[in-house]
Amino acid sequence: MNALLYGLVVLIWGTTWIALKWQLGEVPIALSIAYRFGLAAAVLFAWLLWRRQLVLPRGRARLWVLAQGLCLFCLNFVCFLNASRHIASGLVAVVFSSAALWNALLARVVHGRVVAPQVLGGGTLGLAGLLLLFWPEITAHQAGAATLAGLAWALGGTLCFSTGNLLSAALQGQGLKPVQTNAWGMAVGTVLLVGYAAVAGVPWAFDTSPRYVGALLYLAIPGSVIGFTAYLTLVGRLGPERAAYSTVVFPVVALNVSAWAEGYRWTAPALVGLVLVMAGNVLVFRRKPATPASAPAPAASPTAPSPRPPNRA
Repeated sequence: MNALLYGLVVLIWGTTWIALKWQLGEVPIALSIAYRFGLAAAVLFAWLLWRRQLVLPRGRARLWVLAQGLCLFCLNFVCFLNASRHIASGLVAVVFSSAALWNALLARVVHGRVVAPQVLGGGTLGLAGLLLLFWPEITAHQAGAATLAGLAWALGGTLCFSTGNLLSAALQGQGLKPVQTNAWGMAVGTVLLVGYAAVAGVPWAFDTSPRYVGALLYLAIPGSVIGFTAYLTLVGRLGPERAAYSTVVFPVVALNVSAWAEGYRWTAPALVGLVLVMAGNVLVFRRKPATPASAPAPAASPTAPSPRPPNRA
């Protein structure tokens, strides 16, 4: 089951990049994100009502759901879209792919969880592979104030994403399912984005073209309803650090989509990078060999007579 969820996350989120690009245009970014998560929240609420599983978070869980909505379904998308204004999209993807390491480090700081060496090693290999994949784009970008601003935005988005992962793990620890917390979290993100648009005077617009509507439906249903539910289920099952390794793998899928739709050309360094990413994936999921249990000492026979001390009389 974990392999199926992991494959869904990689394939779906690896193909959402082209849909995001198709949404850029006359509709303001904040509204496009609000349309996406508003529709996704409506679908999730309808599903929960039909299944009679709609639960209103209470107590501390309510605050955590609000924080998750702010981090996962609002701020991180604002950060990444702002980063894309300053630096190349490949560089943004490289920064975002560090989520596996940030998840492990935040889990260490917040929960005191020990970071497994294979997780750090696999994440490092994956990052090295992505650097090779995106090296031409990285080296072509001129360093400067805009680059530093873009890196700051991208790092902020990654930290928001990792914080949302830890919040989801905590909510699942309280017995709430990802599909339940996602519905409320996406609703929170939608309200925040619409409120920002109203206060900032963002002009209301909607694009009725087949490309925009198709991209919106794909981002809302597979990209959000299925993708986030599958991913956060992995967070609960595998832990935030292992689940987030999908963020290292799905840019490879995005590159293959780009090769088909945008003319991306594979190079020798890119192929080496792909091998490193896959090697890191294997390392992260490698299980430690089971330690054989020591054989128990044979029990004394109940019929054997107890030794008698010698007669010294």
